[in-house]
Amino acid sequence: MKALVINLTRFGDLLQTQPVITALAEQGYEVGVMCLKNFSGTTQLLRNVAQTFPLPGASLLAAIDRDWREAISVFESYCAEIEGTFNPALVINLTPSVPSRLISLRLGQGREVRGFAMDEFGFNADTSRWAGFLQMASSNRGASPFNVVDLFSRVAGIDRPAAFELAEPVLEMKIAALKLLENPAPGAKGFVGFQPGASEDRRRWPVAYFRELGHSLWKQKRMVPVLLGTESEKELGQRILEGAKFPAVNLMGVTSLQELAAVLRRLNLLVTNDTGTMHLAAGSGTPLAAIFLATAQPWDTGPAAVNLCCFEPDLDCHPCPFGQKCIHENICRRAVSPETVFEAVSLFIDSGEWPQLENRGVRAYLTGRDEQGMMSLVSLSGHDQSDRHKWIFLQRELYRRFLDGEDVSAADLPRIELSTELRERLLESLGNCRDVLFLLSRQVVLLKADPIEAMKMKFLANLQKIQDIMSSCPELSVLSSMWMIESRTHENLDGVMDQLARYMALVGALSAALD
Repeated sequence: MKALVINLTRFGDLLQTQPVITALAEQGYEVGVMCLKNFSGTTQLLRNVAQTFPLPGASLLAAIDRDWREAISVFESYCAEIEGTFNPALVINLTPSVPSRLISLRLGQGREVRGFAMDEFGFNADTSRWAGFLQMASSNRGASPFNVVDLFSRVAGIDRPAAFELAEPVLEMKIAALKLLENPAPGAKGFVGFQPGASEDRRRWPVAYFRELGHSLWKQKRMVPVLLGTESEKELGQRILEGAKFPAVNLMGVTSLQELAAVLRRLNLLVTNDTGTMHLAAGSGTPLAAIFLATAQPWDTGPAAVNLCCFEPDLDCHPCPFGQKCIHENICRRAVSPETVFEAVSLFIDSGEWPQLENRGVRAYLTGRDEQGMMSLVSLSGHDQSDRHKWIFLQRELYRRFLDGEDVSAADLPRIELSTELRERLLESLGNCRDVLFLLSRQVVLLKADPIEAMKMKFLANLQKIQDIMSSCPELSVLSSMWMIESRTHENLDGVMDQLARYMALVGALSAALD
C-alpha cells in the first residue's frame, strides 16, 4: 500500500508531519510526501519517506501568467507523474489552501482521501471535523488547546499520535558536525545552541538577552554558545557577539539543513525562539528551552517531545492576535528575563530536571503527553490554577470528544473554578447560545414540515446569531468559526439537525463544568 501526504506549508510545519508519516509506516504504508519545491530538502530529515514530490509552485504561477491553459498542462503532467511513479491508494492533505484542495481533488479520483478536500463543485469537503478545527485554530491564535502535530494526526485519521522522531543524520553529516565543533575554548565543558532568529522581529528574544545568557553560561557553567541561523540572520549573531565576554562558535549561515540536524544532536541544550530549528531539535532528541513571544504560544506550536521547557510572558495580552499592531510597545519581548532562563537551563545541565519557576513574571511549562498520547503541558510556574490554564484543560477534555464524535455530555469532569468575571462572561455567552440553539432546533422541525420562505429567513438569521454570540467572546472564537464552516456544508436539514444537537450538547457540557 502507498500513501501520499500533502503538506504545502513551511519548514517547521513540514517537520511536524513526521508523526503522521511514522504512523502510516507502522500501518504498512509506503509513504510519499508532496511539499513546496523550495522546502523539498526538508524531507531528507524525515524518517520513512520513500519518495518526495516537490511542487513547482513558481513554474505554475509563471505558466498562469503566460497562459492558463499552459498552467493546466503543467499541473496535469505533475499529477500524472505522481500516478505513474507512485500511484498512492491513500491521499492525505494537511493543507487547507485552495491549490492544495484542488490537488487532492485531482489525485483523489478513485482513491481514499483524508483531510482537506474539495467536491466536484468546488466546495470544501473536509473528511473530519478535526480538519475544520485545524483550519480555524490557525487563524484564532490563543484559542486552540491542541499541538499542531496532534491536529495533523487527527486530520490524517490517526487516533493516537506516533512519536516525533526525525531521521538519524548520515555519517558524513555527523563528521561535519564534529569538525564544526572540534575546537572549543580551553576548559569548555559543552555547547549550548542559540537560535536568535524568528519569523517576525516581535517574536525574537532580544539580542542583549542572548548575550547576557551567553556570558552567564560561560562564566558559571563553562558552556560555549553556538550561534545558529540562516544567512539572512547573520546580523543577529554579529550583534550578540559585539562586546561579548565569552567564546562562541558562530555557525549562522554556515550549515546546510542536514549539517544543522547533526550539530543539534551534539549540543547539551538549545535556547531558541519558536522556529523551525526548535522543531528540528525536538525531533532530534536535543534538550531545549523555547521562548514564545507575541503571537506564538507553546500550547499549539510548542516542541512535540517530552521533558522540554517552554517560556511565555505572564501577560494578559499574550498571545496577541495576528494582524494587529501591539499597543504595549512589544513589552512581551522583555518579559522573559535572561536570569530566569539561565536559572532553568543551569539546573537542567546539572541534573537533567527543570526547576519550579514561580514569581518570575513568566509562564513556564514542561512538555509531556496525556492519556490519549497527545502533547500536553505541565506548569512549572504555578499557573495551573490560572483561568487560562483551567480553560485550556476544559477545552482539551470537551473539544476532543466533540471533534471525535463522542457524547460530550457523558464526560465526567470536575467543576472548573474560574474567576468571577470570566465565569460570568462565559456563562452568559453559553447561555445565549443555548437559547438560540433551542430556538433553531424548533424552527428546523417546522421547516421540515412546511418550508415556507419567511421561516427560512428567520432560521438563517438565527444561524448567523449563533456565530455572532460566540465571536463576541474571545474564548469561544474558534467555535464561532467552526460553526460557520459547518453551517455551510449541509446538503439537507437532517445535517443541520445533527449540528444543532452536537453544539447543544457541547454548550451544555461547558456550562455544566463552569456552573
